[in-house]
Amino acid sequence: MSAAGGGTRPLEAVIFDWGGTLTPWHTVDLPQQWRIYAREVHGVPVDASDMPPEELAEADSLAIRLHEAEARAWARGRTDHSSASLEAILKGAGIDAAHDRHHLALAAYRGFWEPHTHTDDHVRPLWEGLRERGLRVGVLSNTIWSRDYHREVFERDGVLDLLDGDVYSSEIHVVKPHADAFRAACAAVGTEPERAVYVGDRPFEDVWGPQQIGMRAIWVPHSDIPVDQQVSVDVTPDAVAHELLDILDIVDGWR
Repeated sequence: MSAAGGGTRPLEAVIFDWGGTLTPWHTVDLPQQWRIYAREVHGVPVDASDMPPEELAEADSLAIRLHEAEARAWARGRTDHSSASLEAILKGAGIDAAHDRHHLALAAYRGFWEPHTHTDDHVRPLWEGLRERGLRVGVLSNTIWSRDYHREVFERDGVLDLLDGDVYSSEIHVVKPHADAFRAACAAVGTEPERAVYVGDRPFEDVWGPQQIGMRAIWVPHSDIPVDQQVSVDVTPDAVAHELLDILDIVDGWR
């Protein structure tokens, strides 16, 4: 753990990134999520040896379109900071949400992601410790998934009751590091940027972004972020936490 000081305004809230910060980092086969979805849409069984080649080709073509649509959405987020949603990505790839197999495919897609969504075991004691110190707890996540889905995850993992406010890029017009995303997160927990700290694993989105509007930033450098998702930026976090529970000592030093 290391700290570079912080501001002079007293802290009122700590706001967290989700994936790779509140969840342990996992390397995920991203094209596979869409192969699973597309094959369910087309009714392709796990053993597809008896499947007509043209039907298998249609499913694989859909998977490629979906993967490319998502990749374009995230690329736009890194350049013009515009947001996207799962529904928009599916629609852009020609998916009919009223299709009788769509909900089965969506369930299969979520089943693929389920092992990668579990909250780190240190989150509950960390959030309890922050609230014992009189600090509010928030979440701001770049995500294509809905608020309801994320809240179901937090409820499943027994931490939703400790959350004071949360914002997901799928429900606003921008993604991190756009200033509006951080302003929305501060508003959600009822504080001003100068009285809040942001915690995340990505230097561009989670350190440079919040610092632009006067928030302090704690970097958690434990994620193996793919090169194509990295944005080069010259930035120094206000503190570095190698373990989530280090954050309690950092905020104690600032208080």
